[in-house]
Amino acid sequence: MLFPYARVRVREYLERHASDPGVRADITALRSEHAAESSSEPGLPAWNPAGELQSAESYVYWLMDRDRKSTGLKSLQGRIWDEGYQSGALRGKAEVYPDVRPAFVRWRRDGIFIAIFSSGSVQAQRNLFANTNAGDLSPFLYDYFDTKTGPKRESRSYWLIATALHQAPRDVLFVSDVTAELDAAREAGMRTALCVRGPDDPVDAKGHARIRSFDELP
Repeated sequence: MLFPYARVRVREYLERHASDPGVRADITALRSEHAAESSSEPGLPAWNPAGELQSAESYVYWLMDRDRKSTGLKSLQGRIWDEGYQSGALRGKAEVYPDVRPAFVRWRRDGIFIAIFSSGSVQAQRNLFANTNAGDLSPFLYDYFDTKTGPKRESRSYWLIATALHQAPRDVLFVSDVTAELDAAREAGMRTALCVRGPDDPVDAKGHARIRSFDELP
C-alpha cells in the first residue's frame, strides 16, 4: 500500500516542494545516480537539465518499476509517506506479522537492543514503525540504518552498523529474507537467520539458520 501511495503522488509532491532544500537534495542525488547508470539500461529515460522536475519524476518511475534500491528514491518516498502520516492518511496502515510485537516486548524485557537496516530511508522507517496495525512500535527500537550507511549486500555496511551500535559483529544477530544480505552480514562477522514467511522456502539457505517466526528466536 505504501509504494502505490507514493507513486501516484510523486509529480504533485515534487511540484509543491520544488524549492524545499530536502527535496532539492533528493533531486541532486537522483541526478547523480542517473549519471552513473549504464547507457545500455533498457528504457532509461533521458535527464534534461532544463526540466529537472520532469526528469526526476520519469527516473523515479523507472526506478520503482525495477524495484531499485536507490537512496534518492527512498528519501523522496519517505518524504511523501511522512506527509501522508502527518495528514492521517497513512496512520495505522503499516502491517506487521502477529509475532512481531510480542517478540519486541520480549527482547526489550531481556535487554536486547533492536535496530533496523532497510533500503527505506530512516525517516520512512520511523514513520512505519510508529504507525503499524500492532500500534506504535518505535519505543522498542534502538536505532535505524538505511543505504546511506552502505549497500545491503556489502559486508562493510554491517561492520559499520556494529560499530555504530558499539557491538562486536559476533554479538549481533542479523535477520533477513534475502540470502545475499545475510551473506554480507556473515562476512562481516555477524550471526544470521533467514526468515521465511509464506509459501516461499528457498532450498539453499547457504548455511544460515532458517526461521518462520520471531517466536523461534531467543
